[in-house]
Amino acid sequence: MEPHFNKITKYGYEKIEAEIRELENSRPAKIKNLADARALGDLSENAEYSSAKRDLRHLESRLRFLRKQLQYAQVYTPSDNDTVEVGKTVTFEFMDDHSTDTYEIVGTPEVDIDHNKISIASPIGAALLNHHSGDVVTVSAPQLTYKIKIISIKV
Repeated sequence: MEPHFNKITKYGYEKIEAEIRELENSRPAKIKNLADARALGDLSENAEYSSAKRDLRHLESRLRFLRKQLQYAQVYTPSDNDTVEVGKTVTFEFMDDHSTDTYEIVGTPEVDIDHNKISIASPIGAALLNHHSGDVVTVSAPQLTYKIKIISIKV
């Protein structure tokens, strides 16, 4: 069976790489904290040791997760056309109340709702994918179904 690669923007890939470098740079200090806490003596009642051990475990776990994200990531460069795809910013109108929203369509590892980045796996992202300006698409969310109209698509 062939592995499945997740499309991701170049910016998203670089952001994950930067987080890995940051974690790797903080690793020696975490190891030193663990060694210092271990030197304090009785490990059964040593809160510093337990805390340092937990912090190092968390760091190692996050590193494994991020490395897997990169291992299965495929950097995707959007084409310069009028089709919704990863890396493009889409403005659309909700047909029921005529309000508008603008989101960048990104790969799953780089979702950031606070910065208007939604995944191609989200209900809106999946509905918009491969459509064009002027298209009206149906979004099937877990609790309801609604229509949106694509106003513009920008790289």
